[in-house]
Amino acid sequence: MATDPAHDLAHLDRVWANAQRIAADITNVDKPVLLAACYLHDLVNLPKDAPNRAKASTLAADAAGPILYALGFAPEAIAAARHAIKAHSFSAGIPPKTPESRILRDADRLDALGAIGIARCFAVSGALGRTFYDPGDPFASGRELDDTAFALDHWPAKLLRLPEDMLTEAGRALAQERCARMLRFIDGLAEEIGTTGPRGWADPT
Repeated sequence: MATDPAHDLAHLDRVWANAQRIAADITNVDKPVLLAACYLHDLVNLPKDAPNRAKASTLAADAAGPILYALGFAPEAIAAARHAIKAHSFSAGIPPKTPESRILRDADRLDALGAIGIARCFAVSGALGRTFYDPGDPFASGRELDDTAFALDHWPAKLLRLPEDMLTEAGRALAQERCARMLRFIDGLAEEIGTTGPRGWADPT
């Protein structure tokens, strides 16, 4: 698996921690399947700008199968874990059909938000050669969003919209809390760069 700062072992630990918080309020969750899916979901991780990025979760699920078989997982458990891995990806467009897959998707997306989400966003953008923000219009007040050029544009383009796309009640509540934390960061950033804050960005509450 990839070892970039946004997808390292610490990311897997955080996703598992998020998943446990979400799963606490959900019945009929297969915890071993959820655990396996959390720790193997990025077994194959392709760069954000890779042309076959949408296939990464399917490739990860395929690679996870033999590992789970060697660990003694039953065929149905392997299938459940592989589905959760395939369906967790935003770009794959595969609908999650099980509690484990819905929990994993929310848990992984939570790690893109809040304080750690801020760090991950700028780390990934830096690796891709994108600048922090457009100096002439940091919050895209008078231009179209372009998150292929500016890290900050990724916030209203995708990240701050994640709460509305969460599949679990606990995931949605956690996402709203983390988005509020991000918007407080934006207030401080606007002050430091000598401009007013953004208008029309998502309000997570």
